[in-house]
Amino acid sequence: MAGEALIILLLLFITGGQSTVTFNYENRCTESIWLGATPSIGDSDPEFPSGTSKTLQMPDQWKGFIWGRTKCSLNATNYFSCETGDCGGNKICQWPVPKSPVTILNFTINQPVQTNPLVVSYELNLNHGHTVPVRIRPVGGSLVGGGTGPCPVVDCAKDFSNVCPPNLVVKGKDGRYVGCLSACDALKDPKHCCFGNFASPQTCQPNEYSSIFKKACGLAHTYPGDKQPPIYSCSGATSFSITFCPA
Repeated sequence: MAGEALIILLLLFITGGQSTVTFNYENRCTESIWLGATPSIGDSDPEFPSGTSKTLQMPDQWKGFIWGRTKCSLNATNYFSCETGDCGGNKICQWPVPKSPVTILNFTINQPVQTNPLVVSYELNLNHGHTVPVRIRPVGGSLVGGGTGPCPVVDCAKDFSNVCPPNLVVKGKDGRYVGCLSACDALKDPKHCCFGNFASPQTCQPNEYSSIFKKACGLAHTYPGDKQPPIYSCSGATSFSITFCPA
């Protein structure tokens, strides 16, 4: 028995262990969603159709971002692509940055001591635009690191096709709206991207475009210097529900 226990501990050390937190995805959109993530979340079949759900167990040490891709297909030469969130023709994303526009879900999972509760930090980020409405809902747990009480829901459930400025609109192959670019990605202006002379906290300020995003989705970060709400850190949550098109 002692030998078996030693083997188990060795495997946990090599693999980093496995957490007790799961991510439960639900697709309430009218079309299929293809999950994208970097680094990998072990999803070998990233498509899940409208009205379906899937559950993935997360590692106890992970930092990266997750997004939903839309309108994905194979062409006549067997090349896979998506009209939003594309990651270089891969069904399972390998590239670190998806093509804009894309709604980004940032997560950091940390369990410095195996016996301690996991701490999961999470945010919804529109710095590279908006495509799919989404909601992150922790199940259980409590805030740590600057907050108290239960872990809050963050979401952006607004239909941006009604609020996206015309010069930020992206249309699909059929000429219909598919997403809204961020001002940084559309205009390549240091003011909107918060670099160069606009990189400091004093000069990286909300702009006319990020203000539109913030009015539509107050719980999302809408420009590089946006700190409200804070990035929440949740200890002891048993799972996170991630719902696409929650409204």
